[in-house]
Amino acid sequence: MVNNQEKLLRYLKQIETLASDILVDKNEIIMLDKRRNKNREALRDLTKSSQKKYWLTVGSILVKHKFEDTKTLLEADQKQLNIDINKLRSDLKIKVNTLRDLEMQPPVPGLMLVPLSQKETEGLTKSNLFSL
Repeated sequence: MVNNQEKLLRYLKQIETLASDILVDKNEIIMLDKRRNKNREALRDLTKSSQKKYWLTVGSILVKHKFEDTKTLLEADQKQLNIDINKLRSDLKIKVNTLRDLEMQPPVPGLMLVPLSQKETEGLTKSNLFSL
């Protein structure tokens, strides 16, 4: 009886830990997405403005940069944010399927779908199975 209780406790702990990780990842994606949107707004404002130097906040410090440097920094940050969000989303899919396995439920249908690659699309187009 004690063995069954220990097994059940381990099982519940495993499920709760994984569910907590999923919620943390979802919140992280939301925060990164908000930051990405702010970045996109800043890039858009840069293109509309005619100033030569801009103030940026780096942590808690204000720094004055040239237009090109500012744009380069924002674009690099945007690329890194996209990479981080995509990585979190792909990891989240795996965690959700693992959680559903632990709960003895079938995987979410269509969760692991990926788009066709350029090569696959060209092959289907050439064989007249797919048209754009």
